[in-house]
Amino acid sequence: MGTSDVNANSSSSSLVKDFLHKCGGVAVIDGGFATELERHGADLNDPLWSAKCLLTDPHLVRAVHLDYLEAGADIILSSSYQATIQGFKAKGYSIEESESLLKRSVEIACEARDVYYKRCRESSSDQSTDGKVLKQRPILVAASVGSYGAYLADGSEYSGEYGDAVDLKFLKDFHRRRVHLLANSGADLIAFETVPNKLEAQAFVELLKEEDIKTPAWLSFNSKDGVNVVSGDSLSECAAIGESCEKVLAVGINCTPPRFILDLILSIKQVTTKPILIYPNSGESYDGIRKEWVSNTGITDED
Repeated sequence: MGTSDVNANSSSSSLVKDFLHKCGGVAVIDGGFATELERHGADLNDPLWSAKCLLTDPHLVRAVHLDYLEAGADIILSSSYQATIQGFKAKGYSIEESESLLKRSVEIACEARDVYYKRCRESSSDQSTDGKVLKQRPILVAASVGSYGAYLADGSEYSGEYGDAVDLKFLKDFHRRRVHLLANSGADLIAFETVPNKLEAQAFVELLKEEDIKTPAWLSFNSKDGVNVVSGDSLSECAAIGESCEKVLAVGINCTPPRFILDLILSIKQVTTKPILIYPNSGESYDGIRKEWVSNTGITDED
C-alpha cells in the first residue's frame, strides 16, 4: 500500500468519525424512497422502480430528498438503488444516456442539499412554522448501489439466490462501471445496500480495491431470520468482509423487520469496531411475483 493510499484511508475514516461527532454520536439516515415518491404521485410499476423517476419525474426525486432533509435526515441516499446501465439499456437508452442518468441521481441529491442549506440561511430559526427542521448541519450524500438482485426486479435481493452461473467475476463485471461512475459523481459515500449474500459483499470489496476507488463506502445487508443474511450466509462472516476492507467505513442492516434489529446489531458488533448502520423496513415481506409488500409478520402497525 502506497503513502497516498494510507492518506486516503485515513481521511476517509476521519470523515465518518468527524461527521458522527458533529451529529452528537448518532446520525439519521433517510427512509424509504419509493414509498415517498408514490406519496408524491409517482407510478413505479416498472422494472426500474424508483430509478424510473430519474427519467420521468426528476423534480419529485429532488422533492423527496428535501422532505427527508426537512424531517431531520443527516444522510440522504441517491435514487440509484435500482439504476443500472444494463437496466437503462433494456429500456432503450444508450450507454452514454444510461451513464448520464446514474450521475444525475447524485447530482439531484446534491442539488437538494444546496436548496436545503439555502432555506436554512433564509430561516430565522431551526424550526419552521410547519415543524420542518431547518438547521445548518453536516449532511452527507450517499450514492446508492443496489445488489444484482435489485436489477433483476424479481425479488431475489430478498433471497440471494442468483443461480450457479453467477460467480464472483460475473458480479464484479456487472457492477464495475456503475461503481466507478458513482464513485466519481460527487457523492460523499457509496452505499452498497441490501446485499443478500457473502459472494456479492466480496465482489463489492474487491471492486473498491481493483478500481482504486477513493470514495469511501458502507456495506448493508438484509436478514429475514435475525441471524443470517437472506441467502443463509452467516451475517458475522458477511460483516467481517466489511471489517477487513479499509475503504468500508460502516457495516449494517437495511430492509429487515424491526424485531430482528437488536440481535443483528449485537452480532455485527462481535466482528467490527466500525460504525453500525441500521435502517429497517416496516416489517412486511416482499412478494416478488405480485411485486408488492405483504404483511405477514403478526406485528401490528403500532408496534
